[in-house]
Amino acid sequence: MVAGYLDILRARHAVRLLVGTLVGRLPNATAAIAIVLFVRAEGGSYSLAGALAAVYGVANAVGQPVLGRLVDLYGQPRVQLPAAVLSALAMGVFALAGTAPVAVAYLSVGAAGLFTPPLEGGLRALWPSVLREEDQVHTAYAMDAVAQEVMFTVGPLLVTVCVSLWSPQAALLVLNAVGVLGALSVVVSPPSRAWRSAPREAHWLGALRAPGLLALLGAFLFIGMALGSITVAAVPYADEHGGDAVYGWLMAALGLGALVGGVVYGARRWSGDPARRLRLLVALLAVCYLPLTLTPGVVAMVALTVVAGVFLAPCIACAFVLVDLHAPRGTVTEAFSWLVTTFTVGASVGTGVAGPVVEHGGVLWGFAVPGAAGVVSLLVLAGTGRVLAAPVRGAVVAASSENDPNRAVEPRFSSGHQA
Repeated sequence: MVAGYLDILRARHAVRLLVGTLVGRLPNATAAIAIVLFVRAEGGSYSLAGALAAVYGVANAVGQPVLGRLVDLYGQPRVQLPAAVLSALAMGVFALAGTAPVAVAYLSVGAAGLFTPPLEGGLRALWPSVLREEDQVHTAYAMDAVAQEVMFTVGPLLVTVCVSLWSPQAALLVLNAVGVLGALSVVVSPPSRAWRSAPREAHWLGALRAPGLLALLGAFLFIGMALGSITVAAVPYADEHGGDAVYGWLMAALGLGALVGGVVYGARRWSGDPARRLRLLVALLAVCYLPLTLTPGVVAMVALTVVAGVFLAPCIACAFVLVDLHAPRGTVTEAFSWLVTTFTVGASVGTGVAGPVVEHGGVLWGFAVPGAAGVVSLLVLAGTGRVLAAPVRGAVVAASSENDPNRAVEPRFSSGHQA
């Protein structure tokens, strides 16, 4: 298991790209909690804090595929770094101006979310140019999914550290400045500077014209919904069993499960149809959500939450492989960004649905939402099985003109849209 990951990390530029991407995404991972803490420190209401955090999230969901398409058209350095700087400047305006006037706060937070660079999709577009074997790239996708779990666990802790050492305002400024440095580290690297998307067919739908990608996005909307609903359903459970500390344990347990599952999944070399494998993983994910409705004591509930998270990262890693296969030529960054956007929107829908369900049906029905969402996701995958399994045109040979000035052609596992 360790040897497989070490082989990837020993590859030239791999550590730099992974760490740079994670650091560059810190502002995104910490935005919600940083905005809420800052608004409360400024004397604003929880309603205003929640609204501003929601505006950031919506703007981010809109901006990711748009910026991803621009990356495919113009390259990573010309889009990623300016976007990171604009996002940081907009958040800086918010931190310095505060919540008054409110219009400026909304505009600055919205701009910060809109210009968040699509580093996540960009990294996945770079892996095939850094790792020359298909199995290594698939392992890197799993490692990437695990790293995201770590980042979203560590990020909020960094916010609280900055707030305790300095202030909520300083937390916003420091974390966004660090994010720019992370993006800079990525875009000045040789793989990022050399990467070029393959020539693409002009089409207003871009990556969304691929039926297989649409099927995958439909399924992951409900997986995101499942994850978002758990975060809400866990609140009343924690209130009944010990308060905020219990809620923290449940969320940590969910992340731990995803971390363990992703590490184990990525350590194995998988063969066979990835679409069929994804259906199995989503089925296991849905099954593991269902025991949460038992709502036992705290220790047992924490254990069940660990189990509920085990198949999340493997599902995401397997989805990356399918995105790679189904994204139309020249749209790889946009396609990966659409997956991020869909998952984020699904999580937001899940939080919105779980609230009224918990209010009217209680904790048990709140935890039934993620299981139901997982089942619907499985049904989407089952109903679109032929589309997801359909062969992709040009998947046998990849022209390396995307990153090779000599325009050499080499056999590759991926279609020509990859670097």
